[in-house]
Order: sequence, then C-alpha cells, then structure tokens
Amino acid sequence: MTQNASSAPSRRSFLASTAVAAVAVAGGAPLLAACGGGGQSGRKEGTTSGKDARKILPAFVAQTVVSPDIPAKNGSSAGFLKAIPEARLKASVPEKLGRGSTIRIMSPFWGTPPDGANPYYRAVNEAIGVRTVWQNQDGNTYDEKLGAVLASSEIPDVVVVPGWNLGGKIPGAINAKFADLGPYLSGDKVKDFPNLAAVPTDAWQRSIFGGALRGIPMPASYVVNIAPFYRADVFDAKGYEVPTSADEFLALAKEATSARAKVWACDDLKWTAFNMFGVLPGDDKALAWDLVDGKLVHRIETQEYLEALEWTRKLFASGAVHPDARAGTATDAGIRFTAGQVLVYNQDLSSWYAKTAEQGGRKGFRMGAMDIPGHAGGDPVLHAVQPANIWAFVRKDAPEKLVRDVLAVSNFTAAPYGTKERMLTDYGVTGTHYTWKGGLPVKNDRGNSEIIGAFDYTGDPAAYIAHPDLPDITRSQVEWQQRMGAFTVKTPFYGLTITEPTRWTNLANDFEQLEDDIVRGRKRIGDMRQAVADWKSKGGDGLRDWYKKILDDSGPAAN
Repeated sequence: MTQNASSAPSRRSFLASTAVAAVAVAGGAPLLAACGGGGQSGRKEGTTSGKDARKILPAFVAQTVVSPDIPAKNGSSAGFLKAIPEARLKASVPEKLGRGSTIRIMSPFWGTPPDGANPYYRAVNEAIGVRTVWQNQDGNTYDEKLGAVLASSEIPDVVVVPGWNLGGKIPGAINAKFADLGPYLSGDKVKDFPNLAAVPTDAWQRSIFGGALRGIPMPASYVVNIAPFYRADVFDAKGYEVPTSADEFLALAKEATSARAKVWACDDLKWTAFNMFGVLPGDDKALAWDLVDGKLVHRIETQEYLEALEWTRKLFASGAVHPDARAGTATDAGIRFTAGQVLVYNQDLSSWYAKTAEQGGRKGFRMGAMDIPGHAGGDPVLHAVQPANIWAFVRKDAPEKLVRDVLAVSNFTAAPYGTKERMLTDYGVTGTHYTWKGGLPVKNDRGNSEIIGAFDYTGDPAAYIAHPDLPDITRSQVEWQQRMGAFTVKTPFYGLTITEPTRWTNLANDFEQLEDDIVRGRKRIGDMRQAVADWKSKGGDGLRDWYKKILDDSGPAAN
C-alpha cells in the first residue's frame, strides 16, 4: 500500500493525499536580466532556462533497482501492482552518507504532529546517520508562519515550501535566504547521491530559483491531476452513460438529480469544466500564459475561459449541484460522494485509492474516473501541470557538512519503490509501525499517527503509484494518466519557476472569487470581461511584455 505522489501536488491535492487520506485508510498511504545567467547571487526576477539552465542542472542517471509493472508513458506515473516482501527488498544506499549533523526542518503538517523522539524518526535518522529535529507547523496557516520565518534572521536548516505559498515576498526571500546546491548537485556531482541523480530533469529545472539550483523537489507526473470521479455502481444500476461532451453532461445532470430523494448529479465541477474547455492552468502563474499566433495570451483572456465559466453557471442554474457546494460550505465533497448525495465530483487523482480504501470493501461501492472529454465531444486539449510543486531548501549560510547531510537525507528518502530505504520511509519499523498480513504491509495505529508528512517532504523518487492492496485501482490510476497524457501539451513556461516583479504580484488575486461568484449566479460574464479589461490596464499588458522578453531571450526550459 505504498503510494507516492501521482501528480503535481497543489493546495487542493496536498490536503487530500497526505494526513487526511492516510489516517482514513487502514494500513496507511505515504503520501537581473529577465533571463539567462546564473550564480549564487542570483537574480531578483525572471527565470533561468535554455543553455544557462543546462550548466546548472544535475546529470540524469536512471535507477533500475526494480522494474515497474506498468512503465510510465505520456507523462504518467509508473505503476507497481505487488508488494515486495522484505526479504527481497534491495538497498539503494549501501552505506550511510550522513556524518552526524543535527538538522532542524520546518514543514507543514495537517493533524497532530508526533512526538519528536518517536521510534519512526529515530529509525530513519539512524539509517541515514543524522539527527533531524522537526519543526512542524499547521498546514492551514503555513503561509503566515513561512512569511514570518523568512523575514527573520532565524532560518531553520531546512524549510519546506509548497508551490501554492510562492506568493508575495516569498520568492524573493527564497532567493536571498537559501543556499545554492549547484556545487553539490550540478552535472556529474549529483552522482554522489544516486537516488537524486534519478530524479527527472524537469523536476530539477523547476527547482532553479533566482539563477541557482536551490530546491530539492518532490517530482510529480505532469498530467492534469484533477479527475472527475463518478459513482460507477450507481451509473450501472441506473443505466447512465458516461458523458462524452459538455452538452451530454448537462443532460445527464438534469436527469440524475432528484432533490426530493436528496440526490444531486454533482458537486462544483469548475475544475473539470476548465479541463473540458481546454483552459490554461490556474494554479501556477507561469503556466497561465500560452503563445497564440505569436502573441502571449493569459488564460483569463481566452474564449475557452469564458465558455467554461458559462457552462458551469448553467450547471449550477439547472439545480444539479448539491446545495452545500452552491453555498460553499466546508463539508467535504468526498463525503457527499461516498454517501450517495452526489454522483460526480472532482478531486485529486489520489482520491481514487483513498476513497475506495476508506469504504473498506463496502458492498456495491465502486467509483470510476471519467476520461475528460473535449467540450464539443472528441479529444480534449489538456495542459501539463508543473513537474514539481513542493521543495526542501537549505539555509544559505549552512556549512558544507550540514548541506551534505541534508542531501544524504534527501538521497535516502528519494529511494525508489522496492528498496529497503523506501520501505522504512513509507512504513517505518516492522512490528512497531506495521505488520505483514496476507502478503501486504499494514500500518497499525502508531504507524498511521507517526508516519505522516515528514521525510517524504525532503526528497522523493520519480512519480509512481503503488497500492498492492488494491492493484486494480493502481492500474486504473496509471492508465487514466496515460490516456489523458496523450492529449496533454506543454506550454512555453512549463517546468520553469519564475519570479515576477513585485509590482505585479497580486494583479490577479481576485479572479478566483469572481469565478465562483459567476458560476453561482451572483455575478455575470460581463463582470469578468470588465475585470479582464481592468487587469490589462493595471499591469496585465506590461506583465505580458515582461514574460515575452523572457521567452525571446532564453526560450523554454532546457529539458
């Protein structure tokens, strides 16, 4: 039941795939120039790509410790269908690389953090040769704590930063406060840490901040991570066909809704609508731009964006959306889904396993993930999400011994599936945190409370999915990614981390709220057109010119 991130983590996917999902499942689931140049001093704005990035990036050396049952294809994760017995686990770190440093690590945490001297932390520390001291912070308010810490002079040795916290002054603080890891990892230097050498190049490219390789990434599939899940058991019983266009979906939604029976066709499907209509991603500022007839166009300027909002508005207006979703209450859409109150909801792909396992074989319960259709039928146009969206950073003034010990931790936790290191990282100590039952490792209560949101933040292997307790779900997840990956295109700034000038940092802050107001009928499409016009006049056109200069000077990512 070992699972690694199956797609780029975002604010919405991270909550679903770490503490909340893991505790719910018996056994658990781990879960300046505008461009060019480089150097430790870095730049305050822009990005690094092309030939300049190639000087910085680590060499790639694939790991061949264990071959996946389902090889990665079209940007998908690799898939493993079977648990590997402890006697057959291989070693990817034959000797301790740690040299005894004490490493203070600040990271987000959802739930109750375990005691700092717990046997899981002790066992991993002993295996690596370091002592980690975890400064876990509430994940719901992590941005506030992160901003305060980075504004101070007391920076922990390692700080975990999720991509959704890269707003305001955070990118500038990252460039100023964290070390350049290039002297330890660039080119063939990474071969001192073989598991890090097997991290995909595009994840490393995404880890260049301020002209230097500063982040240690959590790699992820670049295939869109939000899937439209449906109650396959109910669809079969009612004879519903999975819709293959936006119009078919509206028709099905009206047919399947019965407020009297307390059954609604769906929850809020705005994310799925954006994918059906081919809208550019909204989670990453750089990915929101694309070249159209030689001109950079932002997602909010496209006709597809307006059409997706209008379709979602019609869905809400039809009465097919659950009242709690309309009201925007905090009730989990997944709870409404498993209770049968809604038949379709969209969430991170990891929910396929989490919800199925949570139901514990409940008689008749089956969920599936719809292939995202093009809005008019036929093939969709999907856009790649970023290949990494969470990083571990090392403080800038750290001595070489500490930096190397941090990399020893990352190299250990980046061990691939089928290794002793991966097993310890994901499951802890046999007999203490898990036992083997029916050929499967199953976490006990201690394992579920202690092995959540810790060492996986410091480094991860290439994206894979492995649920040996539910191998059919593993296969379904990977094959869904492969099918969707066949229709996925990379936009010009894919794989790049870009620091925008601070004068434009908050330019688009209000658009998500306006989207929600429009689809719920509180605002009109005309209000969005006016907001876009205001955005352009208040800096959007200038920001476009700035991004275009990056593209003209350096080109797309190096990989």
